[in-house]
Amino acid sequence: MSNSTSRLLLCGVLLGSLLSLPAQPAAPAPPTAKANSSGGNSPHETTSATIGGRNGPRVTLTYGRPLAKGRVVWGTLVPWNAAWRLGSDEATTLITQQPMVIGETTIPAGVYTLYMVPSEKGVSKLAFSSALGKWGIPVDETKDIARVELKKSSVDTPVEQLTLAIENDAATGGSSLKISWATTQFALPFTLKK
Repeated sequence: MSNSTSRLLLCGVLLGSLLSLPAQPAAPAPPTAKANSSGGNSPHETTSATIGGRNGPRVTLTYGRPLAKGRVVWGTLVPWNAAWRLGSDEATTLITQQPMVIGETTIPAGVYTLYMVPSEKGVSKLAFSSALGKWGIPVDETKDIARVELKKSSVDTPVEQLTLAIENDAATGGSSLKISWATTQFALPFTLKK
C-alpha cells in the first residue's frame, strides 16, 4: 500500500470516529440581564419623527420600556418629586437636529440625556442633561441644560408599557413629546428653529 493510500485510509478512519462520537451538549443560554426599575427585563426602543414635513429635521428618542406588571407606577414605582431616569437600563437619550423651542426655553441642536421629575399635585418637569453615555441611575442632576414643564393628563385606556412618542400637530404646526404609562400622560409641546 502506498503512502498516499495509507494516509487516505487513516483520514477516513479518523473522520468515521469523529462522526460516531456523541454530540456535545448545547452551550448554556447566557444569563438574563439584571432586573431594573420594571422588575425584570425591558425591551429598548428608538423612535423618531420628522418635524415640519418630509424633508424637515428629525427628533429621535432611545429608551428602555419597563412594564407596569400590575404595580402602581406613579408615586410608588416612580416616586413623586424625585429625579427619575425616564425608562429603564441606560439613560434615555434625545437627539435633535435643530434647536428645540419650549416656551421661553431654547435647547440647542445636539444629543441630551432626558430624565423626569414627576409631581402628583405640582408641576412635573422634564430635564435635558449634558451627562451622556451613562447608566440611567443614579441620575446626575448637576449637568442640566434646562428643566421644562410638562402638561399632565389622564388616559382612558391604561398603558402597560412606558411609551415615549414624538407627534406632529398639523393644526398648530408644532409638535409634542409624549410620555405615557399606566393611566397618566405627560406632554411637552415644542417647535424647532429653522
